Amino acid sequence: MHKRTVGLLSLGTAILSLLVAAVPTGAAVPAATVVAEQRVPRTVVLDGKRLVHAKQRLDQGDPVRRRALADLVQQADNWLGQGPWSVTDKTQTPPSGDKHDYLSQAPYWWPSQPKTPDNPLGCPYVSKDGQRNPEADLIPDHSERAYVFASAYTLSLAWYYTGRAAYARHAADILRTWFVTPETRMNPRLINAQFVPCGDDGRAAGLIEFSLGFTSLLDAAAILNTGAPGWAPADHDGFRSWSTQFLDWLTTSDFGKAESAAVNNHGTFADMQVAAIALAVGRPQLARQTVAQARTTRIDQGISPDGSQPQEIRRTRSYHYSAFNLLALARLADVGRHVGINLWKYQGPDGESVFKAVDFLLPAATGKAPWPYPESNFEIWKANDVIHAAADAGDREAQAALPLLTPPPGGDLWTLRPAAELLSSELF
Repeated sequence: MHKRTVGLLSLGTAILSLLVAAVPTGAAVPAATVVAEQRVPRTVVLDGKRLVHAKQRLDQGDPVRRRALADLVQQADNWLGQGPWSVTDKTQTPPSGDKHDYLSQAPYWWPSQPKTPDNPLGCPYVSKDGQRNPEADLIPDHSERAYVFASAYTLSLAWYYTGRAAYARHAADILRTWFVTPETRMNPRLINAQFVPCGDDGRAAGLIEFSLGFTSLLDAAAILNTGAPGWAPADHDGFRSWSTQFLDWLTTSDFGKAESAAVNNHGTFADMQVAAIALAVGRPQLARQTVAQARTTRIDQGISPDGSQPQEIRRTRSYHYSAFNLLALARLADVGRHVGINLWKYQGPDGESVFKAVDFLLPAATGKAPWPYPESNFEIWKANDVIHAAADAGDREAQAALPLLTPPPGGDLWTLRPAAELLSSELF
């Protein structure tokens, strides 16, 4: 540990001792004092102060959080023996010619003709909504990217709550390998994501493969920045530089602009990603502008007065995508909290609101009624985190539904990471 860091910690401890000494015997130290001493993580989706309070409750033996911690630690332990990963691991060369570019195949596109010597790919490829082509799994970038997102986030949280250095060191190694080290880092762009064989070299739709998980990494890095072993200032600077370059690409490239213009979940996730990265790299005005415009583009135009989401319920996996779009809105609302905009309280001209959209899912999410729209793989717990988020924001119907929810595989971690995450048995 650097001498300066040790000195600051010692000074902080001394100040806390003086504050405690000034409190009459039997009186509690003000919560704000304890939070200040514990270095609140400067997260952009998660609320750093809530993490500090959750840690305090754990230290006091809170049984709900202790059960959640056992599930979190089990997940973290599973990641300790895996990774790190790199985009340079793949044998395929992207259309760009640079293995440092992320490569993935459009998952819902299939060959339309028999494969022959003259047409070995079965071209042209056609879209089959909701039907995943297993060919997409032959390129490792897609799965390894998901592993990077899930592992680094889980490990950083596990370190924060347990203090076990192995978790922090492995999270740091994973982030450093994928984003910082020159030999293994990914280029901060997505020009070959979700390519279509014998078609497009990449598509704007491919940006969604980063828009959820990468924002979790912004919070993972913020947690590690509170003093994690193995996470050096150079790692922080390198990750921040990558994030800044990625934001610049998202906001200026044709792909980034097209994804932001999408009227379904792709557009909502694009907004969420831009707002979160902007806040993380010191561009709060862009973050605030992005959240503010979502009131019209994502709520007024994306949610009906009855709470249904027209662009999502028309899909073959309508429950999944309804919950998925709300996941982006809930996380965008979390970013909004940091910049003074309350998306949860907003109501459109005809009463459209995020609360109504969450409430629309409650009968199916609690098992009280079947989901009335097409869904090829109904997972009842998929909307749990979105319901938690709405309940936290004051939705009484969501609050009443919490005891009726079916826990997701891996346990309910909400009390330790109170921000909506993707709950799914599938690799997204």
